[in-house]
Amino acid sequence: MSARKEILDRVRRAVEGAPEVEIRRDYRTSAASDDLVGLLAERVGDYRAAVHVVPAAEVPAKIAELTGDRRLVVPEGLPKEWRPAVAVPGESLAELDAADGVITGCAVAIAETGTIVLDAGPGQGRRAMTLVPDYHLCVVRADQIVGVVPEAIVRLDAVRPMTWISGPSATSDIELNRVEGVHGPRTLEVIIST
Repeated sequence: MSARKEILDRVRRAVEGAPEVEIRRDYRTSAASDDLVGLLAERVGDYRAAVHVVPAAEVPAKIAELTGDRRLVVPEGLPKEWRPAVAVPGESLAELDAADGVITGCAVAIAETGTIVLDAGPGQGRRAMTLVPDYHLCVVRADQIVGVVPEAIVRLDAVRPMTWISGPSATSDIELNRVEGVHGPRTLEVIIST
């Protein structure tokens, strides 16, 4: 008998004859805020990410200002007007490690939690592309912002590989010393396009 089967058999025996339990599903399915852009900007900022809210027409100029001569990896499908001045290949881990950062779009952003979700769709790239470089610039369009997690789940395809980002990568040790960049970008910068 495999360990898995043995454990599952024990669980089945333990719950045998137990009454059915109703699982309540009355959680909120929409945000209380009418200003999702403002709420997302506030929450993303709470996570120590730099946030810039700009009109859609000003996004290319803002990208140019923020990226300067940084050598950024650009995923397939990123809008041409969002491309930085210096785009570099990011096919191998060595190329990703040598790059100054990455620029992406997103699949959806959740205002209430300040979370940005990438699903490897056009303009987002594969997971390694956003986890290896030390800097991540993400452009979020206002129409991609939802209020709460249930709204985001409806927009996402569960079979796609997802990366949920709530601020720059960070961890704390037992003494609560915060260390950034351990398992992802040390710096997250977000442009919210209105």
